[in-house]
Amino acid sequence: MTMLRRSLLSLVGAAALVSACATGPLGSPGAAYPPIVFVHGNGDTAALWQTTLWRFESNGWPRERLHAIDLPYPLARDDDSKAQPGRTSAAEHAAFLKSEVEKVLARTGAQQVVLVGNSRGGNAIRNYIQNGGGAARVSHAVLGGTPNHGVQAVPGLREGNEFSGTGPFLRGLNAPKNAQGDEVAGPVRWATIRSDNNDKFAQPDGYWIGMRGQATNVTFAGPELKGATNVVIPRIDHRETSYSPAAFDATWRFITGKAPARTDIAPESRISLNGKVTGLGLNPLDAATGNYVNNLPLSGATVEVFEVNPADGSRSGTALLRKTVGADGLWGPVTPRAGAYLEFVISAPGYATTHIYRIPFPRSSTSSTCVPSALRRLTAMPRRW
Repeated sequence: MTMLRRSLLSLVGAAALVSACATGPLGSPGAAYPPIVFVHGNGDTAALWQTTLWRFESNGWPRERLHAIDLPYPLARDDDSKAQPGRTSAAEHAAFLKSEVEKVLARTGAQQVVLVGNSRGGNAIRNYIQNGGGAARVSHAVLGGTPNHGVQAVPGLREGNEFSGTGPFLRGLNAPKNAQGDEVAGPVRWATIRSDNNDKFAQPDGYWIGMRGQATNVTFAGPELKGATNVVIPRIDHRETSYSPAAFDATWRFITGKAPARTDIAPESRISLNGKVTGLGLNPLDAATGNYVNNLPLSGATVEVFEVNPADGSRSGTALLRKTVGADGLWGPVTPRAGAYLEFVISAPGYATTHIYRIPFPRSSTSSTCVPSALRRLTAMPRRW
């Protein structure tokens, strides 16, 4: 018997562009839009940034200067000092970020980038800037929901973990940088965005991290950093510290010094979609433990795209696209009719066939003038034996 364990159609950014792409004014006359590199959180994908990318585009930021990166193995180790299959150390994460930033700088000809990270992505940003030479490469850093003082700070409790507030990793990042006791490394300009009290990883009680009724020694203000611009948005949750319209507004204001023209997404009259197929570990037991959650392309998967009737999901005609993907996992491009409701069908040897239905996409996930900068991601599901 087969069973669908999880299904996801999401959106992912690829750090890819050419220097010939157009730029525009930002702030003072003649200033170019800097490249922005977006860094997802623990166990997540670049896909989560898509609506944020669209909001930047809707305010005039060139699509080809927005880059959401995909860490191949996005989960942190249980103990950062011990190798663990399918997981990355803090140092490996920062090294991957450094390599992606260097690619972006080489392709754009820019001298610096802006870094925007959610949750664990903020750890990599801080580590890269403080310990990996990033201070000269980064102008602004925005950290949404990053557990900068840990998800717990109980002495002696799992201190080898990257998210321990009393462990060596965060203690090193938070060590005072100057006489004022600032926790951020200059000359980068820093901002944090946090919830007032609704982030499950910044709670005085350990309920959400398996420590119900126990004090974490972390407050609601745990994501804040001394020396940064610390923004508090009421009632948002952990992911909304980065991916919500309010977080976009705060990020835009910090980078540009002014309000965005809009926080909604401006629709395009003609859209083009492209994407990448990824898969979980073929062994369902491995997938169940989470050790092999990955953002790697799934070569040999077949993708079909159909337009469907929104009333009952029935298909309207033949497939708009049918393709077996290669080593890069890319399945597009396809240009659906404006306002079309779509069905995506993903199949691969050893995986259950997955059907995903989507309401109309408001904007493209490819660039018409440069190589793809934001690609749709389809995750295939392993069979359960």
